[in-house]
Amino acid sequence: MGQGFLPVCKADMKARGWEQVDFVYVSGDAYVDHPSFGHAVITRLLEAHGYKVGIIAQPDWRDKNSITVFGEPRLGFLVSAGNMDSMVNHYTVSKRRRAADAYTPGGKTGKRPDYAAVVYGNLIRQIYKQTPVILGGIEASLRRLAHYDYWSDKLKRSILLDSGADLISYGMGERSILEIAEALDSGLKAADLTFIGGTVYKTKDLEDVYDGLLLPSYDEMRDRTQKYAESFYIQYCNTDFITGKRLIEPYGTHLYVVQNPPAKPLTREEMDAVYEYPYERTYHPSYEEAGGVPAIQEVKFSLVSSRGCFGGCSFCALTFHQGRIVQTRSHESLLREAEQITVDKDFKGYIHDVGGPTANFREPSCEKQMKHGVCKNKQCLYPKPCRNLKVTHRDYISLLRKLRAVKGVKKVFIRSGIRFDYVMADPEDTFLRELCKYHVSGQLKVAPEHVSNQVLCRMGKPEYKVYERFAAKYRKMNERLKKDQYLVPYLMSSHPGSSLKEAVELAEHLRDFGYMPEQVQDFYPTPSTLSTCMYYTGLDPRDMSPVYVPKNPHEKAMQRALIQYRDPKNYRLVLEALRRTGRMDLAGFGKDCLIRSEGSRKGKGPGREGAGSCGEHRTAKQSAAGQPQKDGGGNGKKKRTIRNVHKSKKDRSI
Repeated sequence: MGQGFLPVCKADMKARGWEQVDFVYVSGDAYVDHPSFGHAVITRLLEAHGYKVGIIAQPDWRDKNSITVFGEPRLGFLVSAGNMDSMVNHYTVSKRRRAADAYTPGGKTGKRPDYAAVVYGNLIRQIYKQTPVILGGIEASLRRLAHYDYWSDKLKRSILLDSGADLISYGMGERSILEIAEALDSGLKAADLTFIGGTVYKTKDLEDVYDGLLLPSYDEMRDRTQKYAESFYIQYCNTDFITGKRLIEPYGTHLYVVQNPPAKPLTREEMDAVYEYPYERTYHPSYEEAGGVPAIQEVKFSLVSSRGCFGGCSFCALTFHQGRIVQTRSHESLLREAEQITVDKDFKGYIHDVGGPTANFREPSCEKQMKHGVCKNKQCLYPKPCRNLKVTHRDYISLLRKLRAVKGVKKVFIRSGIRFDYVMADPEDTFLRELCKYHVSGQLKVAPEHVSNQVLCRMGKPEYKVYERFAAKYRKMNERLKKDQYLVPYLMSSHPGSSLKEAVELAEHLRDFGYMPEQVQDFYPTPSTLSTCMYYTGLDPRDMSPVYVPKNPHEKAMQRALIQYRDPKNYRLVLEALRRTGRMDLAGFGKDCLIRSEGSRKGKGPGREGAGSCGEHRTAKQSAAGQPQKDGGGNGKKKRTIRNVHKSKKDRSI
C-alpha cells in the first residue's frame, strides 16, 4: 500500500513540513488514490520526481475562496474535470440530468459544474492572475481545438481560450506534465513553453512556429460545417507521435492555438513505474461517512495491462486521447500488483479484469509502427485486417496463465472489450479456448454494434458476417468445453448512417435470434470522435461523402424502440416506424412479424401473443444465464432457453 494520501488542506501540508506546494491539482472528481484515476497518476508522478503537490477535489465553484486552500503554488495549477467529460458525466444522450455521479462521495450529483475545466480555470484566474494554469484530463484533451459541443449544439472554441489557461497537456500526460514541471522549475515562463510534445498553447505570432499545418480558421468552421470536417480529418491524420505535424488553428487575425505533435508513448519500464507508485488504492478517508466513492468498486480488483488501441471505431475518442500505438506493462509488474490485491481485506479471490481499451491487444499492430508511425489514412482492422497486421495472443495468454497461478486468486475475468475480429484473424484457437474455459462468467459481452453493413462502415466496424462467424465459433467452443456461456451483443441505435430502414433490419435480426436487449445504447455525440464529426456536418470526413444523420428525437425514439420491439410500451413507435418504411408486412400474425397489426391487438400489449409465432424472446440477462423467463413476458409460459435456440438455428448465436 501507499505511504499516505497527498495533502488535501493546509493542515496536511504543514504536517509534512511544507510552507508551500509546488503544484495544486484541481479535480472534478473526488480524491481516489488509485492508478485508474488520472489525478492520482499525475500527482504521484510529480511526487516521485520531488515535487510537492496538494489536491483540491471538487471545489465549490460558486466560492472563489475554495481555490485558495493551499495559497498560491510555487509553480502552477493543474486542472482536470475528472475521469469523464463533465457533460457526459452530468447528462444522458437525451440531455437529461443523470441521477448519480459515481466519482462523487455517496454517488451524489451537483458537486462539479458543467464544463468543469473551463469553470475551474476561470475561478483560478479570478484570484491568481499570473500563476500558470495547465489543463489536463479527458475533457481538456478532447476539446483542445475547436470542437462540436452536443449539449449546446454549437461549434466551440478551443477550451484553452475559454478557460483562461496557459497550456493543455493532452493525451495521457505523464511525459508532457513532467517536462512542463521541469521547465517551470528552471525559471521559464508558461508563455515560453511552446516546444513540449503533447501540449497545446496560444500565441499571437507565428514567427517561431515551424513545420506547421494551417487549419481552417474558427470563423470559417463556424460558418461552414464542411470546413470543420476538413479540419477534423487533418487532425485525425496527425495523432501519431512520429508522423504527426504541428497544427495551427487561427482565431481572428492575431490569435492562434497551436497543437504540438503528440508525446512519445511510455516505454514498458516507464509504464510499470507509473502503476507502481505508492498508491493508497482507495478513496480519501474523509469520504467514508458519505459512503465512499462508488467508482472505486469497478476498478479496485482490476488490472490495467495496456493503453492505446488500433481498433479505430469511429465513435471512440481513444485515437485522439491515448493514440493507436499499444503500450503494455510487463508481466512482472502486473503480477506484483495482483499479489498486492490479494492481501486486501475485501478481496474475495476474483480479479475482475485484465485489460485496457481493448483487452486482447498487447503489442503494436505491426513492426513498422515504432519506426515509421501508424498509417495516416489506413486502419489496422477496418474494413479488413491489414496484411501487415501482427495477430497473436501468445503474450496475453502467458500473462493470464501466470495470474491464474497467483496464490489467493480463484478466478481471473476479462471484462474489457474483446475485439472479436482480431480473435477471428488469429490462426490459433488457444486464446478463444482459454477465454471460454477460464475467463468468462456465464456471458461474454462483445460489440458488433449493428447488423447493417452500411452503418458498420460508418462505425469503422467489420462486416456483420465476421461477428456471425465469431458467434458460431464461440458457441462451438463452449459446447466442446461443456460450458453454458453465451454472447451478449452491444448494439447502438441512431448512429450516423442509420435510417429507419437499417433500424428495421436490425430488429429483424433480433427476431431471428429470439433476443431482446434489456438496454440500448443510443449514439452519444461526444467531443473529438469521427462519428461526432459526421453527426455535426452530415459528412464522412474520410471521403467527404454525405451521411444520413438521425437527429429528430422522435425518429431516434423509433430506432431505439425497434431494438426492443417486444416491449409493450414501444408498440406505437414500432408500428409508426414500420409504416414509414413501408414494412407493414412485419405487422400481423406471420412467423416473421415483429408485432401484431393494430386492429388485432384489442388494447393488449404486443408481448408474446402480439408477435406472431416468434414469441420465444429472452432478455439479455436470461440469454446470458441460459434460463427460461418465469414471468412478466406475455402469458408466463416457459420459454425455450437460449441453448435450445442455438440448437435450432444452424451456426447462429447471440
